Amino acid sequence: MVSTAEKKIDWAKVRSMRESLGISQAFISRRMGYKYSSGYSNLEKGVVRLSAEKAAILAEILHCKQEDFF
Repeated sequence: MVSTAEKKIDWAKVRSMRESLGISQAFISRRMGYKYSSGYSNLEKGVVRLSAEKAAILAEILHCKQEDFF
């Protein structure tokens, strides 16, 4: 069985969830504590890894469970 730490986040799925709710990257960036919208954008592009703390915030914003990201 693959642990959660070894799974890859499906950023296309996360982006689709975000867009279906009409939420901008800039909004999520501010809620996650980033100074610029590129903070979240880099996560969605897969350039930066998502921390457990930020994953919890993102799940709250998108009204889902963290497991839904995979």
